[in-house]
Amino acid sequence: MICFFVADLHGRPARYRRLLRAARAERPAAIFLGGDLLPHMAAARSSDGGHFVEAVLQPTFASLAADLGPAAPRVFLIPGNDDPRCEEPALAAAERAGAWTYLHQRLVRWNEFDVYGYACVPPTPFLLKDWERYDVSRHVEPGAIPPEEGLHTVAAPTAHEIRYATIQRDLDTLTGGADLRRAICLFHAPPYKSALDRAALDGRTVEGVPVDVHVGSIAIRRFIEGRQPLVTLHGHVHESARLTGVWRERIGATIAISAAHDGPELALVRFDPECPEDATRELMSTSQAREGEDR
Repeated sequence: MICFFVADLHGRPARYRRLLRAARAERPAAIFLGGDLLPHMAAARSSDGGHFVEAVLQPTFASLAADLGPAAPRVFLIPGNDDPRCEEPALAAAERAGAWTYLHQRLVRWNEFDVYGYACVPPTPFLLKDWERYDVSRHVEPGAIPPEEGLHTVAAPTAHEIRYATIQRDLDTLTGGADLRRAICLFHAPPYKSALDRAALDGRTVEGVPVDVHVGSIAIRRFIEGRQPLVTLHGHVHESARLTGVWRERIGATIAISAAHDGPELALVRFDPECPEDATRELMSTSQAREGEDR
């Protein structure tokens, strides 16, 4: 039962077209999209004036479902820290129309697996904070901006939530005391101090303080170590595989996989949930895109 996993496509139509060509040819059981799906906010509107979700993303997956009919894959997705939360209603509306399953802070039973989704990442140096949380405490790394000091495209229910919510608490709430041995966890952030969260920050300092080259989530690392889900899927740190040569890592009994990539290709991970240790990763050229479309 082969599944596809991609992440950090950042609204590049050529990457989505390459993904769908592969899906039409191979007919995977499911497609997992691990966040940072949309264009940067400055380019969030497509050429016809509609929002990217409604004008590009939803029609793309609707066409796949129409083409493949009963053989169409189940599509699971979460946003990422570069996706403005003001687009969340459009993602939810497309789910109601049957385009995909919106998975952030949700559990969905699929075949014999429990599928969990979680979009948030620890504080970053970037201004958009819709999908950022404190990690295990209110500590902020040098150079990062606290969640309450950045930009939010939608208001949080309370200021208390922004100041005191943590990834650790969210994951506890999401999974409770469930047995996760048959769980697939779709996360945007990778686990801290792994090959999957290695950033190109070597030698960087902020006011004389060295910057940690590992930018993943301590809470997600502890969650994996303590709860041992079957497989975890990650993105966020584009350059990690290039720097470490590693995109898949075993943490105890869990196989953690990253689909992040900092080149022009589509990084397509194929995995069978029954044996995720045999996953493969292929860099697929998008050079067949129409002239100028993927610039």
